[in-house]
Amino acid sequence: MKRRIVMSMLVGATLLASTLLGAAPAQSADVPAEFGTDWHDPVTAAPPVEKPSGKSCRVTLAEARFRDFTPYKGTYSPPEGCGDRWGKVVLRLDGKVKGRQFDRLGYLHVGGVEILRTSTPEPSPDGIGWSVEKDVTRYSDTFRGSQDVEMLIGNVVDDTYTGVIDVKVTLTFYPARTGKPATAIPDQVLTLSDGNTLTTPRNSERILAEVYATGSGGGCEEFWYLAVPDSAPYSCQADGGPYREVQIRVDGQLAGIAAPFPHVWTGGWSNPFLWYVVPGPRAFDVKPIEYDLTPFAGLLNDGRPHQVQVSVVGVPEGQSGWSAPVNVLVWQDAGRAHVSGKLTVDRAGDLANSSTYTAGSPQRVDTEAGHRLTVAGYVDTSHGRVTTTLGRTLASTSVHRWTDGENTDGLDATWSDDQTVTVDGRGPARTTHTHRTHTMNGATTIGDDARLRTVLTLGDRAAVVETRGGRRTGWSRLDDTVTGDATYTTDVPRDQRHAVGTTSERYRLYGSAGCHDRTLTSVQGVLTEERDRC
Repeated sequence: MKRRIVMSMLVGATLLASTLLGAAPAQSADVPAEFGTDWHDPVTAAPPVEKPSGKSCRVTLAEARFRDFTPYKGTYSPPEGCGDRWGKVVLRLDGKVKGRQFDRLGYLHVGGVEILRTSTPEPSPDGIGWSVEKDVTRYSDTFRGSQDVEMLIGNVVDDTYTGVIDVKVTLTFYPARTGKPATAIPDQVLTLSDGNTLTTPRNSERILAEVYATGSGGGCEEFWYLAVPDSAPYSCQADGGPYREVQIRVDGQLAGIAAPFPHVWTGGWSNPFLWYVVPGPRAFDVKPIEYDLTPFAGLLNDGRPHQVQVSVVGVPEGQSGWSAPVNVLVWQDAGRAHVSGKLTVDRAGDLANSSTYTAGSPQRVDTEAGHRLTVAGYVDTSHGRVTTTLGRTLASTSVHRWTDGENTDGLDATWSDDQTVTVDGRGPARTTHTHRTHTMNGATTIGDDARLRTVLTLGDRAAVVETRGGRRTGWSRLDDTVTGDATYTTDVPRDQRHAVGTTSERYRLYGSAGCHDRTLTSVQGVLTEERDRC
């Protein structure tokens, strides 16, 4: 039975400060006894992208109807009348779809740079609309010249799956205000050349790689967190169990490690009724993993191409299912033609990974894993020697239980990703400590009456503290928690599923920059609560 659950997940899913926007709820909050043929447009509790007041210029980036796997291709030209130095650039995607369709993954490239990775909601028979906004100011260098545009939300449309995904994407440019400098943005945005090679400007003084890593595409890696060792009788197996780690290497040297985010798309856990109105964290907002490669700047700044490779630890050999495109953001030293430097420390601990299967009823796999990396290096800039030291520690624990026949399948998992970056030079040392935690706790059960029930809680948390010379200069706390409980009848036509479900999200972001605290609740597709606490 569980294989049927797994396959329903397999067929399904094939943004930096951002938010999914939706229409305000209807005045009436009358809740039907079960889901009907229409429900509220998708919404999230995340804060909206802040926009400057005053003049702005808008450019349409893409407009397409996705029926298959043919990408949209077009051209972009910079806006007229807003200069070429912007205080903010905001991307907006407006989408609509109706009928029957799975969740689909999509990307948007401008000049080869990935500026958006997103997934789609599953539609109602009557149709839904949704909007996603994202702050893309960091890609300003790409937007200053004419560029090719490519967008794809791979889709399948036939007599059964009728939903055509209709989208329009725009960029809105807000000029930088006189006397108020724009937030420090990269001087160049680079992509890897054929063969995964990178050639940086010789005067690069800071280098940051971002990787949009997603396990998806209709295989077990779409829900890698449920994988079990080969010795366990389960639908998705992997030698080392569920542990995954996204690594980046420069010329073969380990330069960065990170825990991938455990995305749950809008058909996830075999129960789309959980996600029709309130999606899981980051489902429409695939944030990139960031790696500070500045310690390698002395090596990269020699004017030659260098190998930059991304890999995912734990994926069974020969198995596909991960996408990991790379952008490289570069800040240059205007006072020097060549910035020299040296990598001084590159020390990785042993990767610990224990995944133990215990037979019984229920069956059980306990996993504990972790890894540690320290990297340091300096650059000799026009304003003196600057040393960057990075330490990153990953840890994960999970307990996976399931019954014979896999009619009950549950997971309790926590992933942590701790990073400390210290920049020493040109004044007191600056340190940023970031502690990220992702959690997943729930189960799917199919009863003798063919009723499938999923109860699930997802958490996305981060704590950031910034210091200068040992004194705290800034801090923030993020806690995005989504809880859901939904039930429907399996193996019957859509209008006979008698589905019921409640999903809530509370998104809290507070710190030295202010406070946002919002709660949303949907019941049987009706948005019953919108509450702001700040």
